[in-house]
Amino acid sequence: MMNVMPISKASQRAAAKEETHARIVAVAARAIRRSGYDGVGVADIMKEAGLTHGAFYAHFASREAMLAEAARQACAESAAAAAGVAATVPPGQAVASMLGAYLSKAHADHAETGCPLAALGSETSRQAPEVRRVTTRHVKEMVDLLARQSPDWGQAQAHAQALVAISTMVGALLLSRAVDDPALADGLRSAALAHLSPTHD
Repeated sequence: MMNVMPISKASQRAAAKEETHARIVAVAARAIRRSGYDGVGVADIMKEAGLTHGAFYAHFASREAMLAEAARQACAESAAAAAGVAATVPPGQAVASMLGAYLSKAHADHAETGCPLAALGSETSRQAPEVRRVTTRHVKEMVDLLARQSPDWGQAQAHAQALVAISTMVGALLLSRAVDDPALADGLRSAALAHLSPTHD
């Protein structure tokens, strides 16, 4: 009979700390998209995560380090969602499905779980270098994901089209959230979707 070694207390503590760390990052990833980088305070994040303010420095060297991890988590969630949309339809329909999901009213209404580029793009240039690096990697990843759906994948044209598409998608979503006229907000997203549609001339 195989002996099962008991999990050591040190291992249990390490696992608990890792789980707590992940919870803080998940809370912060939602918070930065909901309130912006400047609207996120350490005390508020820790309270929402069910922890004391003093526990913060057991997990992060600084607020900027937390923001970088939160941005990385938000970007990973966004990339996974986009890839998931592309994976659920035939290759020829992937671009249309991705565009439709991104420029939907549901996405516009739920910034806290949506694309961090649209939620945070205007603030990112003023953030710490590590936050900007995370954003840069995500932009490249999203451009690559979109370009790979093109029949011209591997050619410069596919990359250029993806750059335009990402810029248009993010801009339209950002502006649709910024205005206080629902019809204009819908119009911004609809016009961008029509312009970027694979059938658009």
